[in-house]
Amino acid sequence: MSEYDFRFERNSDGIAVLTLDRPDTLNSLTFRVYGQLELLFRDLEDDETVKAVVITGEGRGFCSGGSVEEIIGPLLESELDATLTFTRMTGAVVRNMLRCGKPIVAAVNGVAAGAGAVLALASDLRVVAESAKFAFLFTRVGLTGADMGAAWLLPKIVGTGRAMEILMLGDKILADEALRIGLANRVVPAEEVVDEALELARRLADGPGLALAMTKKMVWNEWPMDLESAIEQEAQAQALLLRSHDHREFYNAWMENRPPRFLGR
Repeated sequence: MSEYDFRFERNSDGIAVLTLDRPDTLNSLTFRVYGQLELLFRDLEDDETVKAVVITGEGRGFCSGGSVEEIIGPLLESELDATLTFTRMTGAVVRNMLRCGKPIVAAVNGVAAGAGAVLALASDLRVVAESAKFAFLFTRVGLTGADMGAAWLLPKIVGTGRAMEILMLGDKILADEALRIGLANRVVPAEEVVDEALELARRLADGPGLALAMTKKMVWNEWPMDLESAIEQEAQAQALLLRSHDHREFYNAWMENRPPRFLGR
């Protein structure tokens, strides 16, 4: 029996592919799946066999969000403390994705709605099928659009005005519009979306892992900082990276006229 309620496979290139695998419900999430995702992204930080992650969905959908039958129904019958435990867990999934030093590429093969849209949002890069769409539909079901960190993340990617419109109206965002506003990094035919995501992940996995992890950390850490604090943090980070193995390997490779062999340290 699998450790997870989804597929999680590592390949020899150092890429892990996480495939949400409930295609009959467009890969809706359950309590168990949320909990497994929270722990998986926490543990990936220390998994030396994984250099990059691709997350996608089986079948026609990427992820349709939380299951109405398996999550929403039971939550309506629960006490407030149990509901808060759940919402904190869902937020922890996103927090662990952002804290994970491994690059995460979302292969959005179909609809990404509700929590599914936030999972794609929390990924570092998003490859989107031409037929896919996003829907941050929380307000349409009587919930706040600020869920799982969406109100913190989305303005940073598409701007505050656009994020307010998306989160308040809950309208669908088609692939071309997602690309235009910066929500998608690539838009490709549906049959190419996973391959394109894997190619990006392979480039990242072959790169200097420590430098990529530090870049991700700096991008998110600097948002609340003033300019002077950000410049100082970057100075300290770069001083450390200038003394890293991978940077010295770049120098040695340059002097020896050969490709560098990065080790991620």
